[in-house]
Amino acid sequence: FVATCQITLSFKCIRYTLILCVCRIDPRELRFSRAMIFAIEEINNSTELLPGVKLGYQIHDSCASVPVAVHVAFQLANGHDSVFHTADECSQSGTVMAVIGESGSTPSISMSRVIGSFKIPQVDSFVSPYSTCACLSDKKQYPTFFRTIPSDQFQADALAKLVKHFGWTWIGAVRSDSDYGNNGMAAFLEVALREGICVEYSEAFYRTNPRSKIQRVADIIRRFLYDLHMSTSKVVVAFVAIGDMKVLLEELAQEPPPPRQWVGSEAWITEPQLLSYTFCAGAIGVAIQQSVIPGFRDFLLDLSPSEVRGSSVLTEFWEDAFNCSLKEINFSQNGYHVSFDANGDPVAFYELVNWQKSARGTIDPLTVGFYDASLPEGQKFRINRKITWVEGGSQVMISVKAIQICCATSEIILLIFGHFFVSDSSLSLLRELSSRNS
Repeated sequence: FVATCQITLSFKCIRYTLILCVCRIDPRELRFSRAMIFAIEEINNSTELLPGVKLGYQIHDSCASVPVAVHVAFQLANGHDSVFHTADECSQSGTVMAVIGESGSTPSISMSRVIGSFKIPQVDSFVSPYSTCACLSDKKQYPTFFRTIPSDQFQADALAKLVKHFGWTWIGAVRSDSDYGNNGMAAFLEVALREGICVEYSEAFYRTNPRSKIQRVADIIRRFLYDLHMSTSKVVVAFVAIGDMKVLLEELAQEPPPPRQWVGSEAWITEPQLLSYTFCAGAIGVAIQQSVIPGFRDFLLDLSPSEVRGSSVLTEFWEDAFNCSLKEINFSQNGYHVSFDANGDPVAFYELVNWQKSARGTIDPLTVGFYDASLPEGQKFRINRKITWVEGGSQVMISVKAIQICCATSEIILLIFGHFFVSDSSLSLLRELSSRNS
């Protein structure tokens, strides 16, 4: 979604702008927009935050499309509003103070370039809830862009340390062919190289690519021919957006691959729609820390039937539910700490999520640890709960091309090729021997 915040004397100004979309509404995106409405109403109802000032807003559906998002940006630049629903109490719009969105990096980049080119003085900041590309931290290119989610530079570091932690030195990599995927994977590969992790293949794809392209990526993961040889890595790091991941998993489901250890980025690792792909059980990855916002659940569900029927957007949400940040900000709210670094990016805190099969036979994403970028080296990465691996196993899969360990006491050189499972104690022994050798 894309939203604009504005100062207005009316209590609430709601405008849902519709540009024809051919895809169904993403419930998560709608929840983002509802969360923004909830926050604005909390501010408007507070006597301490902005006394004497009321915030209004417009909400635009970008349809997960860059052209549509850019169209909205030009609407804002030209002052044209294509409105299909306006609340009765909505008065004349006031000064636009900020643009919130878009939810993805590429649309956000496109919108920022349009709005920045016009240098609209009403746009005080450019705030986004889910645009994580590290490139957006460049204040020379995006001087008015701020965000409340960590840069992917932190996520890349967390994923590389996660892979290193479990001894996976021979991996495959797939990414979305977008700003999110390409920049995120580039950052990951840079860190992985420093950590001694070898990458057998790195493939990019996008959900609108021809099926032959998607099939090729799926075949590589399945260990079919890759540049005239068989791919051998059993760990797959996927820096992929939700829509792209769904397309890839749907293709893999046509002929499920041998056991693969999936390592996921925050975009898809907690997405409920993907949990039905049981061949990904045991997946592990980082996720944005979940928080409990007092009153938000009731706000989401407190919709009258008449209000729902009056909006096609809310109708779909109802059916699904019932079957500017600043660098100097440093505070705690509802038990969660919020602070920002020199680039205006929030300090990274990721939950470590593991796909585990429940007693009911369903797959649930469970938090098993965390990565806290604010802690000293060696303390950032913590696991505090049992992890379930591929096919429900309790042993860590080893994916290596070659490990050479020299034991000084016996002059024995051990070469290990391929993939196997070892217990935690055996893995600790391998690490200790490797440390002695180094």
